[in-house]
Amino acid sequence: MHRKRKPGLLAPGKMDKDRLIALAFLWPSLVGVLMFFVLPFGVVCYYALIDNPVQHNFVFLANFGKLLSNSAFQTAAKNTATFSGAAVPLAVALSLLLAVLLECRIPLKSQFRTFFLSPMMVPVASVVLIWQVIFHYNGALNDFLLVFGADKIDWLKSDYSQLVVIVLFLWKNLGYNMILFMAGLSNIPRDLLEVADIECAKPWFKFFHIKLRFLSPTILFVTILSLINSFKVFREVYLLTGDYPYETLYMLQHFMNNTFRSLDYQKLSAAALLMAVVMVLIIGLLFIIEGRFGKDVEG
Repeated sequence: MHRKRKPGLLAPGKMDKDRLIALAFLWPSLVGVLMFFVLPFGVVCYYALIDNPVQHNFVFLANFGKLLSNSAFQTAAKNTATFSGAAVPLAVALSLLLAVLLECRIPLKSQFRTFFLSPMMVPVASVVLIWQVIFHYNGALNDFLLVFGADKIDWLKSDYSQLVVIVLFLWKNLGYNMILFMAGLSNIPRDLLEVADIECAKPWFKFFHIKLRFLSPTILFVTILSLINSFKVFREVYLLTGDYPYETLYMLQHFMNNTFRSLDYQKLSAAALLMAVVMVLIIGLLFIIEGRFGKDVEG
């Protein structure tokens, strides 16, 4: 007698064939990831542990010690941490506030949403030109301040320079983050909100105890995305101020770019590896926080 196969199970030959077909479709991507991500990262790790590209003497962590004692790196790391520490929470909080506001019945909702999405369509060069027109020493903002008798400020060469870039960062990223939060709000179970309304729950209670808990995965994603974008603000700062900007605008990307120009591959590799480790630790911490905060709403 022939034993019948349970429905839903594939024959061994069929499974092997499907795996080969899947592997045939996956191998170009796997080769690309290996060549352009894994292999270069391995090269960076190797250069971070040798003394120079000629002799290749193994020095272990000596390059990291020199890097941490470098004053330019200390300044760049401090400025990057300060910028990300201020810009990322603001980007998350303000975009969430805008999404909640657009969820309400307000006039001109479509125009309001379009206004915050429009910066996504503006090229970086045009954004920089706008900021130069506004924040230049002879720009529009100083002309406006002169009306009230205030003195001119060279915004990009003063202690306010990082604030200018934070405003640029928020203007550029709030719209996209807002759309992500609006999608997250639309996925919150309506029955929970209706029960809260029946129980006469206050708006703040619904926000903190229902909406915010169901938005925890979206908050995690938006925070990681904003953190990554905060490290990419180098483009705007470089176009605004060049290789060596005012001290508070000297970021890690400036340090790496200038180190690459001087062909100091060991210092550059050590900085890149240290930056990658810090990013992994921060993202891992965010996953742990989100896991504890949102575990009661899973499933």
